[in-house]
Amino acid sequence: MSAYATSRTTLQHEVLAAVLQVRNGTLSVLLWRRALDPHIGRWSLPGGALGRRENVETSIRRHLTEKVDLTQLNHVEELAVFSAPDRVPGPRMLATSFLGLVPSDAEPVVPADTTWHAVTALPRTAFDHDDIIHHARDRLRAKLSYTNIGFALAPGKFTMSTLRDLYAAALGYRLSATNLQRVLSRRDVLQNTGETARPGTTGGRPATLYSFTRQRIRITDPFAAFRPPEHDHSG
Repeated sequence: MSAYATSRTTLQHEVLAAVLQVRNGTLSVLLWRRALDPHIGRWSLPGGALGRRENVETSIRRHLTEKVDLTQLNHVEELAVFSAPDRVPGPRMLATSFLGLVPSDAEPVVPADTTWHAVTALPRTAFDHDDIIHHARDRLRAKLSYTNIGFALAPGKFTMSTLRDLYAAALGYRLSATNLQRVLSRRDVLQNTGETARPGTTGGRPATLYSFTRQRIRITDPFAAFRPPEHDHSG
């Protein structure tokens, strides 16, 4: 058998998803704890082997449904192929990675070995999964600036202060609700539902409830609209 034929028989392909959700004001990722070697006890992204008759997106959706019972996904998109020859021990394994987004008001029921972790405080992860998580976070941050992808993080109806908090958690810095509303209204991605939120314990005027005009991603701006505040280098 030729070397080329041998390499074809040993090459394997998996699909992995960095599923993100803003939970309690923190951007979090869904991970499960490995019970077997290699990397026993470390935390891994959900996924699995690519089925012989599946495309990669069909495969990752199946794995998320079967292994972590995750069906409340507002958005799924392919991130990148991770192909370093030594990314996992043993036979060479390619990984097609995905970004998945769950709305903040969803509470998926996940297995006992699976839980959410803050992206800024990851536990010890298996293989190159931390690289995939950070790639997913960076993709989300970029797309929040030039698309309507915020719909995938938000509940169906929300106040502007709630949406501001979701954007801030994902972007990693504070921003103004007024500025956020101005940017998103200019893009024609927000609509007033005509409803108001229930008054809080302090009273005051009830806040207006908004929703996204579309539940599918589209490019809304040729340039990034949100940038982190500049650091003060004085002194």
